[in-house]
Amino acid sequence: MKLDVINLDGKKAGSADLSDEIFGLEPRADILHRVVRWQRNKAQAGTHKVLGRSEVSYSTKKIYRQKGTGGARHGSRKAPIFRKGGIYKGPTPRSHAHDLPKKFRKLGLKHALSAKLKEGALIVIEAAESNGKTAALAKQVAALGWKRALIIDGAEVNEMFAQAARNIEGLDVLPSMGANVYDILRRDTLVLTKAGVEALEARLK
Repeated sequence: MKLDVINLDGKKAGSADLSDEIFGLEPRADILHRVVRWQRNKAQAGTHKVLGRSEVSYSTKKIYRQKGTGGARHGSRKAPIFRKGGIYKGPTPRSHAHDLPKKFRKLGLKHALSAKLKEGALIVIEAAESNGKTAALAKQVAALGWKRALIIDGAEVNEMFAQAARNIEGLDVLPSMGANVYDILRRDTLVLTKAGVEALEARLK
């Protein structure tokens, strides 16, 4: 399918051919959900930790005699039943990551790109280039109406453009290899450069 290409001034700069195999799928929420869940779980730190019975600081002396008290038989203040005792089966540092086949991850990215095109939230620009001035780029972005946008460039992002975009709220810039389902879905507008389109098609074929 063909899509109009614009430049950062909003003027038309030709058109681009988008592959139906990548941008023309019927988006499936279940596939997108599984890939986003895999991404977020992999990114989770998993550093939560509580003190168990063997780690709390208390005397190991038997707290009172075994018989004759009329109470239960206790041997240690570290038992979970007592205040400030160890926590029973509490969280410990671990990885939350789980496996997801590479083919499924690739399919998820195709569905995310297709979803943006179907919403009418995918824009192709000629190139992401700037003089490095944030104010000038911010003015262009405001004129184009991009409030929460992700820009995906080719193999490498233009250094001056990345520098100019760094302090603009709601604007993210990634190289094509950094393109991922979560970042695409969390932004309202997906902006691809012509080089970005070529790189994504080469990556996903």
